[in-house]
Amino acid sequence: MSKAHALFQLGMDLNQGSSTTQTEENKTAVQDAIKATGSGISNVVNLDDDRKDYFIERDGIRFAGTHLIIDLLGASRLDDLEFIQETLIECVEKSKATLLHIHLHHFTPNGGVSGVAVLAESHISIHTWPEKGYAALDVFMCGDAEPHNAITVLKDAFGPDKVVVDEFRRGKEVG
Repeated sequence: MSKAHALFQLGMDLNQGSSTTQTEENKTAVQDAIKATGSGISNVVNLDDDRKDYFIERDGIRFAGTHLIIDLLGASRLDDLEFIQETLIECVEKSKATLLHIHLHHFTPNGGVSGVAVLAESHISIHTWPEKGYAALDVFMCGDAEPHNAITVLKDAFGPDKVVVDEFRRGKEVG
């Protein structure tokens, strides 16, 4: 299925401009990063599914998605913008999610990075404090995505001394 068709299924029209539509420059940056890492971003939108809300049912509970709050302590390479982008792209791929846009900002003078990978299934956000060896991440995904797979990618990439993960099931009240 084409990316345009997948986005249309999510209520997004690539032919109409919006404040969240990525620029050609951003599209090129994401495509270049995908090529550089050899990643093939997966598309998990299922057109045969009669249910269009992409809620999840697990353990008899219906909810919008899994939200992981991840702290990396004693981590490295938290000031390497390109490496962080490649790592987020790998998180998306391993989680079987669909990358729509990625934006990262490099702060000076400490070199911290803050940003977000916007997904068809929600998002992954990151904020780093390299001088403290600390990174705060937010991984929220709905549908068939597998957000827990991002944890292993983050451990392998940043080599933290400790990882703290809190999990929330979002939208239980709606389900």
